[in-house]
Amino acid sequence: MNEYFKSIILQKTGASSLIEKEMIQELWSGYGKIMRVGLKNASIESVVVKHVQLPAYKNHPRGWNTDIGHQRKVKSYKVETTWYDTYSKNSTARLPQCLAIDRQDDEVMMVLEDLDEAGYSLRKGTVTWEEISSCLAWLAQFHASYLGKAPDGLWEVGTYWHLETRPHELAVLEDQRLREAASTINEKLNTCKYKTFVHGDAKLANFCFAQDGQVAGVDFQYVGGGCGMKDVAYFIGSCLNEKECERLEAQILDTYFTCLQSELKERNEALETEWRSLYRVAWADFHRFIKGWSPDHWKINSYSERITAEVINSL
Repeated sequence: MNEYFKSIILQKTGASSLIEKEMIQELWSGYGKIMRVGLKNASIESVVVKHVQLPAYKNHPRGWNTDIGHQRKVKSYKVETTWYDTYSKNSTARLPQCLAIDRQDDEVMMVLEDLDEAGYSLRKGTVTWEEISSCLAWLAQFHASYLGKAPDGLWEVGTYWHLETRPHELAVLEDQRLREAASTINEKLNTCKYKTFVHGDAKLANFCFAQDGQVAGVDFQYVGGGCGMKDVAYFIGSCLNEKECERLEAQILDTYFTCLQSELKERNEALETEWRSLYRVAWADFHRFIKGWSPDHWKINSYSERITAEVINSL
């Protein structure tokens, strides 16, 4: 991290000095890193810094080194800074407070609350039903916070797998029926009456857990407009196997909508009816992406294949 960015962190936190304690992770395809920075003589012990540096070369782990992919990532970081600058404070769902955003040349730095220090220090590879319920409650709070809002400065259509940003993955998709239905599935989701902001990458790895079971969400590069079912379907697919996805489907939706209705100022049966009917459509939309992006991916299973076929037959 250069001296300019260090000076911004010191200024915004009131610390007398700082030390880079650990790298939490490298950003996808070498676009920077997320690190924990320790502070001396400040009211907080540490912050998390997301430092984006656009690479001179592209090094996508699956070989998708295209200008479309590069521009999508560049926009995603602009979206994330706009999200923290303009919208994040309106979320009732727990997420890190943004302490500073700064830019220099082709670098961007976001200084965020350290959720570990705030009590959300647990990360989960597998989850209990209670933990799934906490994440569904988080998504319901998030969606209720932005229901009907216009995503100005964000992705017009949220999620990283949105069809219009993934032409290469569609072009190589070998499932002809799904390829031909992709635009209709996309349109069905995008023309729903009730829209909110979707997180856009609400996988299990982007939730931080507290000892009491509460959760906080991170990583807002793909937040944008859309149907909340996109987040719910994607989250469930990230943490349950195909048998559990099927067995628990009704319970998942009942839990989410109970939480969502409790977050709204007044009960909205029309929204619930519409979104329930779009859960499997949202599942099929992600299935379209994953089959083109990585045809041997573990998320491609009989449950996804069957409900996607049902969605296509219903179009």
